[in-house]
Amino acid sequence: MAETDDQRVLTLPPSAPRVKPNAFTRWLGRAILRAGGWRMVGAFPDIPRLVLIGAPHSSNWDGIWGFAAKMAMGLDLKVLGKDSLFKLPVMGALMRHLGVIPVDRKAAHGVVEQAARMIREADKLWYALAPEGTRRVVERWKPGFWRIAKAAAVPVVPAYFHYGQKVIGIGPPFDLGEDYDSDANRIRNWYRGVSKGKNHDA
Repeated sequence: MAETDDQRVLTLPPSAPRVKPNAFTRWLGRAILRAGGWRMVGAFPDIPRLVLIGAPHSSNWDGIWGFAAKMAMGLDLKVLGKDSLFKLPVMGALMRHLGVIPVDRKAAHGVVEQAARMIREADKLWYALAPEGTRRVVERWKPGFWRIAKAAAVPVVPAYFHYGQKVIGIGPPFDLGEDYDSDANRIRNWYRGVSKGKNHDA
């Protein structure tokens, strides 16, 4: 039996932040996933504030499938982007529509504190980033995601890509301890059992 569009995406829990209902963007996101043969598995935790990490990040296609899933679900997922990109009228409007927030990387209080404060002050906010910080293979993830989650006192939820199965998956929330390397190794070990990047694994 063919999979329906509703079966391709996950149902959002009550505490998940949502965008204003928009039938066209929901249809577009689901159409993109359907055309690519992608589906989602797992379940989102019913948590109003969290840091969502996506790995492995090995291709620009990750962003296309990820944003398609975001639109398909109507999820209000926030991502930080360079503030200079928002000076272009069309680009700025598009990025804001997709949930990208301008960040001043030269600000004295830094990107980590800007993101953490944004999360702390919101009733509902899911913030997303790639822990690798690059599409290249890395031995050690950058600690930005951990620092943001620690400063905001929220858990980290892993999302993954499996290109062999054309799956975007959501894993369980990870509560963080006091040691970055220990937490990063624990989360990365979880990824090794489920993910398969387009060009490399997590």
